Amino acid sequence: MKKSIERIIPRPARPGMVGDGFRVYNMIPGAGISQQRISPFLLLDFNAAYDFGPSERVRGVDVHPHKGFETVTIAYQGSVAHHDSAGNSGVINPGDVQWMTAGSGILHKEYHEQEFSRRGGPFEMVQLWVNLPKKHKGEQPHYQGITAGQIQKVTLSGNAGLVNIIAGNYADVKGAADTYTPVNLFDVKLKKDGTVNFNIPATHNTALLVINGAVTIDGQTAAEHSFVLFANDGEELTIKAGTDAVLLLLSGEPINEPIVSYGPFVMNTEEEIYEAIQEFKSGKYGMLV
Repeated sequence: MKKSIERIIPRPARPGMVGDGFRVYNMIPGAGISQQRISPFLLLDFNAAYDFGPSERVRGVDVHPHKGFETVTIAYQGSVAHHDSAGNSGVINPGDVQWMTAGSGILHKEYHEQEFSRRGGPFEMVQLWVNLPKKHKGEQPHYQGITAGQIQKVTLSGNAGLVNIIAGNYADVKGAADTYTPVNLFDVKLKKDGTVNFNIPATHNTALLVINGAVTIDGQTAAEHSFVLFANDGEELTIKAGTDAVLLLLSGEPINEPIVSYGPFVMNTEEEIYEAIQEFKSGKYGMLV
């Protein structure tokens, strides 16, 4: 049975700024999609391609906490550096993915990599927040730094394009990321008139971000930068590119637990949120300057 489209959501009229280095369109939950409806996904910020221009002052997001979930940063153009209060650091280059499990709490900052900042150029990123079930919200913070070369690729028949499998399983090929609940995350590159087929459990909450180009799904066109929310009514999904296209397909098994969020903290109760704030204020998450 085909998976039908519930809504096609156009790109918001205006982007917002996260810090001074990320010019984003918020698709989750900004498009009116509740966190429960799209569980286990909590947030999707899309920094559509934008040239900030060369700068000696490095742009980005200053020190901030996270607790109770995971952040996934996918680099399409440009480079992002990061540091955290556990002493980890690194650079995410085009094609790379950083999968950070904040778990029991961490301080973090992310910013344009210094050399990229000096020369400028197109900057295109996606950041996705993935919830953790209650039993894993206390995990020790850790990273999965996944380089472009570590991501498994499936070449589509007929020279239609390829699927980069960040997480989950496609065509019996397992993705590079380990996840706490069943999640599929596919970076899809389609050539004009190319077609790709997916088989996704009907129980999964499923969505598609059209990063570049335009595609047709079940006779409906999803334009560039649109966000497609699918109904939970089928498993078969076919996407055809009207132009060369870059897509991010995400699906996941819902976490059927209460969601209470306050800024960078996502827990199950208000009491746990209060506790997270007190932990942050008391310095439990460490120090980062």
